[in-house]
Amino acid sequence: MRCLIVDDNHDFLRAARDLLERQGISVVGVASTGAQACRACAELQPDVVLLDVDLGDETGFEVARVLVQQAGPAQPRVIMISAHPADEFEEVIADTPALAFMPKAGLSAMAIRGVIGSAGSEAASGPQRDSR
Repeated sequence: MRCLIVDDNHDFLRAARDLLERQGISVVGVASTGAQACRACAELQPDVVLLDVDLGDETGFEVARVLVQQAGPAQPRVIMISAHPADEFEEVIADTPALAFMPKAGLSAMAIRGVIGSAGSEAASGPQRDSR
């Protein structure tokens, strides 16, 4: 699995890259801004993009929309990440093309593979309905 990490915190980028590569995920690139993420996606064509919700002056939610629109049929799976809990972003995440949300504290190769695997099984069995 080829991964691009997008975050404006350079210490987090370094730590996340080291962790994921030790766990068998190929981190093909990192980016700190939406523009860098768009260029890296076009050039590197990752399978998955870990995208921070807060990129300083930018919102990761808008960057997610742009990444998916620009990628065409080869669009990567976008997973939103944040140091903040998911409940702060639930409605906004639901309105993005992101596959899922993952807290930074829970980041691991196994968690990423789990999200990707869940999305694959949902696609195979048809759309999942919210039972609320």
